[in-house]
Formats: sequence, C-alpha cells, structure tokens
Amino acid sequence: MKSSARKKLQAKPAGADRPDPAVAAVFDGYPKPLKVKLLALRRMILDTARKTEGVGAIEEALKWGQASYLTSESKSGSTVRIDRVKEAADQVAVYFHCQTNLVETFRELYPELSYSGNRAILLEADKKLPEAELRHCVALALTYRLGKRKSARRSRLRHQR
Repeated sequence: MKSSARKKLQAKPAGADRPDPAVAAVFDGYPKPLKVKLLALRRMILDTARKTEGVGAIEEALKWGQASYLTSESKSGSTVRIDRVKEAADQVAVYFHCQTNLVETFRELYPELSYSGNRAILLEADKKLPEAELRHCVALALTYRLGKRKSARRSRLRHQR
C-alpha cells in the first residue's frame, strides 16, 4: 500500500483533519447523501478514538478500497472500516473484523441495530445515526486487544497460583 494512502491522525478535535487525499477521493466518489453520512461516521470514529483511553493516534488508510481506521500506534484494537453497502443504495455500514466476537457482542448490547452477519452494523443514509450506541461499539473495537490482553494476563496469574 502506498504511504500516501495512510495518514496518522493525532488527538485533535473531531473533524480537525481532512481525510488523506486517497481516502478523500473515495469519499468524493459517493453520492452526496452517502458521502455526508460516511463523513459523519468518520468524525464520530476519530472523536471516539480521541476520547477513549489507551487508543492513541489513529491511522487512516484504504483497505479493500474502504476508509479504514487502525490503532497502529497503540495496537489497542481491531480495524474499523466504513463504506456504502453495495447491495443497498441507501445504506452505509461500519465494518469490523469478522474473526472477532465484536458484532456478536454488539447484537447482545444493541439488538435494535441492524447487522450484516458477523461483520457489520448497517445504517440507513437518510436516518439519524444511533450515535451513543455506535460510539460504544467503536470504542469496544478500538480497545478490543486491550481487553484480550487483560484477560490473558488474568489467566496467566490464575495459572501461576
């Protein structure tokens, strides 16, 4: 991947950074209602990362042609991606790594949200974002490995006794 398609986003006020040119080009390719919703999701992800302890700087990159947010500095979490839903012209999605239990956890916490298998939360472009729920889900994803490290540490301590 070209280095121009990656940008570290330091802890600044939400929306203070413009997307990397490669990511901005992807956003510019969306119809306006989807672009507006995806940029709102981007701001929310960056703001949530800034406010979540242990996350640190976020790296914005293109992965599979999608705007992706990685915790490459702290290695605290799992990548969060956002994109339109190809099968539904009026939907966007927040994607999570399908080999984690993140979406399963989100389903238990927020059964009222709409999901796609074990990989995404689906959102209607013309409806208000369920912001509190999404912020919590994003925070859980961005700290996913921290929780696993704590569990592993607790398990090691139990075995040492």
